[in-house]
Amino acid sequence: MRRQRTARPLAATAALLAAVVLAGCGGSGSGGSAQDSSPEPAASAAAPAADAPSAPAGGSAAPGAASPGAENLASTLQFKGTTLDGAAFDGTTLAGKPTVLWFWAPWCPTCKGQAKETARVAAEYADRANVVGVAGLDRKDAMRTFVADNGLDGFPHLADESGNVWRKFAVTQQSTYVVLDATGRPTHTGVLRGGEGLADKVRELLG
Repeated sequence: MRRQRTARPLAATAALLAAVVLAGCGGSGSGGSAQDSSPEPAASAAAPAADAPSAPAGGSAAPGAASPGAENLASTLQFKGTTLDGAAFDGTTLAGKPTVLWFWAPWCPTCKGQAKETARVAAEYADRANVVGVAGLDRKDAMRTFVADNGLDGFPHLADESGNVWRKFAVTQQSTYVVLDATGRPTHTGVLRGGEGLADKVRELLG
């Protein structure tokens, strides 16, 4: 009789332990899966934000269909600013030619390294493309000194002290180039060390 009484609690205990183990595995598995999978969509959704100016590309529209980014394409060039010389600047005047927007800061060594090639590209394609510097993250006197010291007076530079133009193109790092086609559609956004490859990107748009 004692053996039977002991066997039942032991059997019940074994069954309970098995249930706990199974429950633990199931809980861990589902919890782990949720933790592993949920951050992925968030990261994937957040990633395009850094490339926000590229959105107007319009994707692959069907022949004859209106480009889904048509309105955005027009708005890309709708910005205003003031040059380092104090002249008013209207971004819509850039339409009709490929454009290079070069976002720089006076204290940036990478920007200094890009200066010579950027000035060369601006001079070579002066009649066929626009090159505009967008200076920020410092005062105007420092911006003017940078332009003078690096021989950059051959093309206009905006004094974007407020950061409005930087924000419009979602630029978060000095030394970034934003290259636009003749309609204002961004074709490249990123840092080109020493300006290497900038001329190629302009030539591609000129055909």
